[in-house]
Amino acid sequence: MTARLVLVGCGHMGHAMLTGWINAGRIAANEIVVVEPNDDLRDRAATLGCAVASDADGLPADISPEIVVIAVKPQVIREVLADYARFGDGAATFVSIAAGSSVATFEGLLGEDTPVIRCMPNIPAAIGKGMMVVFANDRVSEKARDFVAGLLSASGEVASIGDEKLMDAVTAVSGSGPGYVFHFIEALTAAARTAGLPAETAARLAVQTVYGAAVMAAESGEEPGALRQQVTSYKGTTAAALDVLMGEERLTRLLTEAVEAARKRSIELGS
Repeated sequence: MTARLVLVGCGHMGHAMLTGWINAGRIAANEIVVVEPNDDLRDRAATLGCAVASDADGLPADISPEIVVIAVKPQVIREVLADYARFGDGAATFVSIAAGSSVATFEGLLGEDTPVIRCMPNIPAAIGKGMMVVFANDRVSEKARDFVAGLLSASGEVASIGDEKLMDAVTAVSGSGPGYVFHFIEALTAAARTAGLPAETAARLAVQTVYGAAVMAAESGEEPGALRQQVTSYKGTTAAALDVLMGEERLTRLLTEAVEAARKRSIELGS
């Protein structure tokens, strides 16, 4: 069977990336086989035009993919990888989006000559606005690097790091970061309602304010600190609010603690 890529796991993130690849024309659906045990998720992949299988045993014996993408939870990574050993030791390049799962884990289970790319995406990849950070071992070819970078760029921005140990920090910042922002929107909405705004108006104001500020920070070319200063009039309303958020570095300290908690958990998941 001719298949350029095998995607193992098609949950929220796997499906988001898969859809992005196909819609952007990075790879044709008929070049992909999706392995997914859940019937509904498997059917969802099939509607995109991909071949599907419920498990590794369902893959054709003659399949020889260039890329195997592992998009499963880190808690089951060892169990899952064992089923794909035939693609190890250089037969295919493995791409992992499992938080905390080290390159050494893949090399230990698949062979030390296995090309491995670790990728930490985030959920905005579902709308093409994700942040993907990658680390590759020295067995990954330039051709494979370029192909994977092309796939990932369909889902948003792509950056690379040269030190794998930094992947835990990446996970804590951009991987988990959307959750922090969603909660900030929840909190801002609740505060708006407490201030007397109707629920629908409060939610709309909170979402659009965060969205607009994020787009401005991304596209203005100015540092966030400079933008903050531009909207902060001396002894004005924004200054009064920032005195609360920035006093004793409250928000910075809180986010630093949150990121550190996530980073430590990423390390635990990989141990």
